[in-house]
Amino acid sequence: MLKSSEISYRAQKAHYISSSCALCPRRCRVNRTAGERGYCGAGPEPAIAAAVAHFGEEPPLTGEGGAGTIFFTRCNLRCVYCQNHEISQGGVGRVISPEALALEMLRLQRSGCATIEPVSPSHHLPGLLAALAQATERGLTLPVVYNTNGYEAPETLDLLDGIIDVYLPDLKYASDQAATKYSDACDYVKTARSAILKMYDQVGNLVVGLSGTAVRGMILRHLILPGDLAGTRETLLWIRDHLPTTVTLSLMAQYSPLHRSAEFIELHRKLSEDEYERAVDLAWDLGFENVFVQDLSSQKTGIPDFGADVPFRW
Repeated sequence: MLKSSEISYRAQKAHYISSSCALCPRRCRVNRTAGERGYCGAGPEPAIAAAVAHFGEEPPLTGEGGAGTIFFTRCNLRCVYCQNHEISQGGVGRVISPEALALEMLRLQRSGCATIEPVSPSHHLPGLLAALAQATERGLTLPVVYNTNGYEAPETLDLLDGIIDVYLPDLKYASDQAATKYSDACDYVKTARSAILKMYDQVGNLVVGLSGTAVRGMILRHLILPGDLAGTRETLLWIRDHLPTTVTLSLMAQYSPLHRSAEFIELHRKLSEDEYERAVDLAWDLGFENVFVQDLSSQKTGIPDFGADVPFRW
């Protein structure tokens, strides 16, 4: 990680960008520093719903002590099936100062977590970077994992260069029609694909240490949706044609018909075992060498309850 002084400088730049907010591709241009709120609904201070050791992430992120996962509130997408809808769209969570957020990171490190993993953090970037600067100054040494829906602005990724050790983006859709219908993002495909290429240029393939814990690189997630609504084949073909087949993929089976899924008959059912196995077989057939797979039991165990003291039960 960069020195704390450089991270602080990046935090100041992010703060300036938020004064006419262009932290994400929506570029709402509201003055977040004055309390104005744009599409995501986030305020001037960071807000989180939980900071916990999470054992359900990919093994290189969890190690033996879990991923130190920090769930930020609000989101720049409106996924109708979002499993975190309580915090992403319902606003559950609490405002926290960068100083207190830094202490949470250090607490997770002391508890034995293998990584620090901010989840959906781009709209809270000024506070996140300020917290990372302070935590680094006080002894944070864990790899930082940037867990994102992939809908990122290039300017934001430039600020993260040299700070983020591991990128964990999701590439959700192969068509903007689906992205618009299910996540309210009419330019998702081009935007997310460009962002993922930029992330990969910064960190490259996944590198793990002797303990098997991630040190640097990318894990590229793709959530399989019922009826191939995500366009899995087209997405995997695009990845094969634009990234090396050694890139680490994570094919996610944990879709469940949550939140507003009942309003869309095509989404109002669970993913079947056959649908998921076809996606995994396709990845192997296309020559991908490093693929994480999920058990379909994740459709239950992977769903958090942010109204509980501990969101996940493992």
